[in-house]
Amino acid sequence: MNYTEYQGKKILVTGGAGCVGSNLCKKLSELDVEKVIILDNLSSAYEWNIPKSENIQFVKGDILNDEDLKRVFKEKPDYVFHLAAHFANQNSVDNPEKDLMVNGIGILKVLQYAQLVGIERFVYSSSGCGVYGLGSKMPFKEHDISINLHTPYQVTKLLGELYTNYFHNLYDLPIVNARFFNVFGSGEIPGKYRNVIPNFFYWSMNGQALPITGNGTETRDWTYVEDIVDGLLAMGVVEEAIGEAINLGSANDHRVGDMAEIINRLTRNKSGIKYTERRDWDAKTCLLSSIDKAHDILGYKPKTGFEDGLKMTHSWFVENWENIQESAEF
Repeated sequence: MNYTEYQGKKILVTGGAGCVGSNLCKKLSELDVEKVIILDNLSSAYEWNIPKSENIQFVKGDILNDEDLKRVFKEKPDYVFHLAAHFANQNSVDNPEKDLMVNGIGILKVLQYAQLVGIERFVYSSSGCGVYGLGSKMPFKEHDISINLHTPYQVTKLLGELYTNYFHNLYDLPIVNARFFNVFGSGEIPGKYRNVIPNFFYWSMNGQALPITGNGTETRDWTYVEDIVDGLLAMGVVEEAIGEAINLGSANDHRVGDMAEIINRLTRNKSGIKYTERRDWDAKTCLLSSIDKAHDILGYKPKTGFEDGLKMTHSWFVENWENIQESAEF
């Protein structure tokens, strides 16, 4: 798809300084849009990671702050990609009230402003790893969500979908719920509550053993960020996607132990792997998406192989190593 629908438009991306957001904004800026407006409070991202372009405007602000929301919605964006979130399962277990505020009240506020200005599309970043509980069968299909969940993050990601559906049903707001699976790639800075792949690269490049919680046979549906961006762009313009929840994954699963060995090989880390106890909330040892719906509606087809994605992620770490070392927080 050439995405000509975005030409001359204004696009608001909340959480645009993060991994998915920064890559999405870079791609949007190349599509001859009038302006990409990034709203991010930099609570888990960094300004150096924001792509630089004349048609990208960065606003440091919070989705819980009405003045910040008024400032960006005064621009009357045509599209909203809502990526801002209180991220990570362990973070939500440690800080459940903040998780509810950001992922519950936060999306409600953004939806209210979006409905008032009359946007063309609202795309919400949900979580395929979150809304499918122990009662869901693999590969996870969109109709098979579960309320048997294990972390506040999973609960509030599902809550976000309920709110977008409510605004669609009552106000006819054109929404799409994007269910991400284990996104990785350039733009994700390692840290205490970040994903396993950037943390493993950080530790491995510092010569440390990689800590696996479990026995290494656990599997994840890791999806390279550029494939996620392709799916999001299609969700913004394909008419049949309105009102739908759609998985964005790779439809391939890989063992955590194999991933760790590849990272150690790429970084020439000789410290190996160590095993620790699985976390109490980590009840799903295997994750695998069905992307049939994404293929049928969006024409979505992931292009990046897992090891190729890891190589590109390693290259990004090498190129940005000084900034990463200064920014990583554990």
